[in-house]
Amino acid sequence: MNDSIETTKWQEREALERFRLISPLLDPEMDNSKRIQMRNNIAAQNEISTRTLYRYESSFRDNEFAGLKPVPKSGVHSHKLPENFDNLVKEAIQLRLEVPGRSVDQIITILELEGKAPLGVLKRSTLQRHMYKQGFGTKHLKVYSDARESSSKRFCKPHRMMLVQGDIKYGPILTINGKKVQTYLSSAIDDHSRMILSSQFYDNQEEIIVEDTFRKVILRYGKFDACYFDNGSQYIAKQLKLSLTRLGIRIRHARVRSGKSKGKVEKFHQVVDAFIREAKLKDITSVEELNRLWFIFLEEYYNKKPHDGIKEYYESIGVTIPKEGITPIQEFNRDKRPLTFISADTVAEAFLYHTTRNVDKGACISFKGKKYETKPALIGQVVEVAYDPLSPDILTISYPGIESFTAKPLKIGEYCDKNETLPISIQQAAPETSRFLDALEKKHEQSKKQLTDAISFASYRKEGGSHV
Repeated sequence: MNDSIETTKWQEREALERFRLISPLLDPEMDNSKRIQMRNNIAAQNEISTRTLYRYESSFRDNEFAGLKPVPKSGVHSHKLPENFDNLVKEAIQLRLEVPGRSVDQIITILELEGKAPLGVLKRSTLQRHMYKQGFGTKHLKVYSDARESSSKRFCKPHRMMLVQGDIKYGPILTINGKKVQTYLSSAIDDHSRMILSSQFYDNQEEIIVEDTFRKVILRYGKFDACYFDNGSQYIAKQLKLSLTRLGIRIRHARVRSGKSKGKVEKFHQVVDAFIREAKLKDITSVEELNRLWFIFLEEYYNKKPHDGIKEYYESIGVTIPKEGITPIQEFNRDKRPLTFISADTVAEAFLYHTTRNVDKGACISFKGKKYETKPALIGQVVEVAYDPLSPDILTISYPGIESFTAKPLKIGEYCDKNETLPISIQQAAPETSRFLDALEKKHEQSKKQLTDAISFASYRKEGGSHV
């Protein structure tokens, strides 16, 4: 009994060490050349072969944590079995993993053809029995395969802020000022800790609510590596992609009609349903009040309640957790991975919308039904307009060769002409005289004088000639 316990502990320790070695290599988005270089570095640092690391990775992908557990030696075998029988069983298991549909007879044939087993020594029943004992019988592999397809368990990122999942859910219908208002909940959840990084009800489901959600996440907790969305219109919008890309955040989308891939968010939405049932018992007449109660619910209940998913994750890698469990906020705060904060100005710039407008003859632009003053030098030009969709009255105007500036709303007095008012610098001034006619008159006087002088000179020459 004690030997069995010690063997199990040894297997778990070895599997944990192997997982530690290969965990940096398990990112599915890592470039293959980078993975090869990283594998070489890990092998050199730990004095093992890259082939061994590759075998660990393959075993983990096929059988998750269980695949990393070493197979204990089973002691003395029958004198009829070859001395290298343990290695032959391992080879047989590897052949079964490569092609789960291979029969034991086919596996024996391959081992014989490769010269690893003497002809006729391996018996189908014997090899099948040992493979079954180690969990690699045909039935075992079918169960594992079915579990990977149907189980709600999913691989969890090993650290916080490596992956953030987002989704939108219908909220309760509120009666506000006598009108029915449908609310929508936009949330962002940390894949590792399951902590809710940002979650808020809105009175619309436009893409702007998703941008607002993720902007708040970045401002509060810093930059994350990647985000995971479904294929809803809000999540494939160009602006969201631009904003996150500017900050170096990768975007991944679930496969179409693949609800299983959003398991963590769907599980969280069950908690949202519980809140909505409670919220219906209160007389909530504003979105602000709904969000106030929701914030309290998250902070005092969800984020501070032990999470079964966290327990499941650690059990799957053989780590013991406290009997009272681990809450999302505890798991997030205990993670040693540092948070990467970004300046508020950088975040704000990344989430700005950009469009263009023509500057009219009054040096103004039209934006969302309002007039904004720019500069006289921009009359007739096309300028770039940057704005925050949550504060659309503040516009930043940009044009090559001119320093960016904030456009001011055009103020219109109580009594005014319907025609556009030109800037003072280019308004018409009341003339005192016609400068054009004055100039012509001056030129005319000069012409007359020149003609008079010419006549006088001609007369002088004529008179002078008579004396010669």
